[in-house]
Amino acid sequence: MTNQTITIPAADMLQLFTAILLKQGFTPEKARQCADVFTNNSIDGVYTHGVNRFPRFVEYIQKGYIDINASPTLKHQFGGVQQWDGNLGPGPLNAIHATNSVMQLAQQHGIGCVALANTNHWMRGGTYGWQAAKAGFVFIGWTNTTALMPTWGAIDNKLGNNPLVMALPYEQEAIVLDMAMSQYSFGALELADMKKEQLPVYGGFDTNGQLTTDPGAIRTSRRPLPIGYWKGAGLSLLLDVLAAVLSGGLPVHEITQQKTEMAVSQVFIAIDTNKLGSHAAIAQVVRNIITDYHRSTPENNKSITFPGERVLQTRQRNLQQGIPVVKEVWKTVNALNQ
Repeated sequence: MTNQTITIPAADMLQLFTAILLKQGFTPEKARQCADVFTNNSIDGVYTHGVNRFPRFVEYIQKGYIDINASPTLKHQFGGVQQWDGNLGPGPLNAIHATNSVMQLAQQHGIGCVALANTNHWMRGGTYGWQAAKAGFVFIGWTNTTALMPTWGAIDNKLGNNPLVMALPYEQEAIVLDMAMSQYSFGALELADMKKEQLPVYGGFDTNGQLTTDPGAIRTSRRPLPIGYWKGAGLSLLLDVLAAVLSGGLPVHEITQQKTEMAVSQVFIAIDTNKLGSHAAIAQVVRNIITDYHRSTPENNKSITFPGERVLQTRQRNLQQGIPVVKEVWKTVNALNQ
């Protein structure tokens, strides 16, 4: 913990978030559900889409970008595929609903796909990967966003960060990959800049078009680096195309024309592994893969972890010691409850 941060018990954070959302007009159930998402993201160390993001969530409610009374409506269904309209409701609540719906479809059909149009930011996509994997499902999901990243070889932004989530059960927990299409999300750049820290590897370009590890320079240029250079740019494009096509919702270029990021398109896919002929062997197969993975020879005593493993370690630490929060962020959050 640095002198810029304080530690907040998870129960206190949850209580404060809930109180603030009740003041914004949420029902007790919806307030608690949303507060749970923001608190759990913070417990898991994803502060950029937890406590740090909470004030903006409230701001978007106050500006009318998020309709707290809206619920998703089913537009179309064929077999294991459903298309829903999120009606600009709270993104986390719509995403939880979509995840529950796609798990029900997977139980019926073996595999399900829920495509959600006209929704709001889901915060941490991994939330829904954990939700589905802990319930015993394989999960694949993604969202599009406003244009935040240049196509490879360009200087203007045409691509969304379009986070991709893949998850499956493992032992009593889960393996969860949750990644933006840029080397660092804008939330991560904002946090590093706030702490005056350099990035471990190149994160984008400065205003002169040079690769840099300075988060402030990347925020100024608004030119983050796609993961895998041109490969990440191509993946971002296809995730946007599929999100728009499957949901019947807006693609990145149309979302970008709005006054803020809203009415995004999302896809949720679940597979019920109980329906597979090899079901009985799956747990051992995954165990063998992870055992071999952990036998990697580390460089400079680095820790070898699978996606989601460090989250489990952070979760345990933050539950025991409290959640580290930047002082200014916590001051801003508390002001919302005045």
